[in-house]
Amino acid sequence: MNKPRPCTGIDRQQHYGHRGAVFWLTGLSAAGKSSLATALELKLLDQGYSCYVLDGDNLRQGLCADLNFSAADRSENIRRAGESAALFADAGLICIAAFISPYRKDRTNARRACAAGFHEIHVKADLATCERRDPKGLYRRARSGELLEFTGITAPYEAPESPDLEIDTSRSSLEDCVSRLFDYVVKHYPLSR
Repeated sequence: MNKPRPCTGIDRQQHYGHRGAVFWLTGLSAAGKSSLATALELKLLDQGYSCYVLDGDNLRQGLCADLNFSAADRSENIRRAGESAALFADAGLICIAAFISPYRKDRTNARRACAAGFHEIHVKADLATCERRDPKGLYRRARSGELLEFTGITAPYEAPESPDLEIDTSRSSLEDCVSRLFDYVVKHYPLSR
């Protein structure tokens, strides 16, 4: 029996109509990463793209359930997220990864893990805006001392020095931010079918 040839990136690109890539959304808690990611996914799917959102919530329920929020575990969480995102991109999908990912070195390692295109998107919002939004009450709990090692309060967030795109969600509506991000994706990964 002859061994079949392996599926290639070109095969996947022809099937999906676009190359695989990772759009890595980084920013403080409540900056709008997950909202942007889910809205972008819906818009891309509606236009015929094949995509998937990875975020801290869906990874920490399974693949990263054994990790806490120490600096070492945060780095391991992002390592696993980067490797997972790379697999989605290698499979030909647009992977929208929404993680606080507070450390530059971890985001650099995630970029290295991705053979396909990696785009670092800084989802920017000032701390006061994030605290005002605070949908999970995390900032309140961090300020009261209930949560230790909380990014932006008692643990650092190292903002990207030169992101591929920066979106300030404290100055624009969700719709405007999604449109800007969508236009960026389509510019770099146009559909070929």
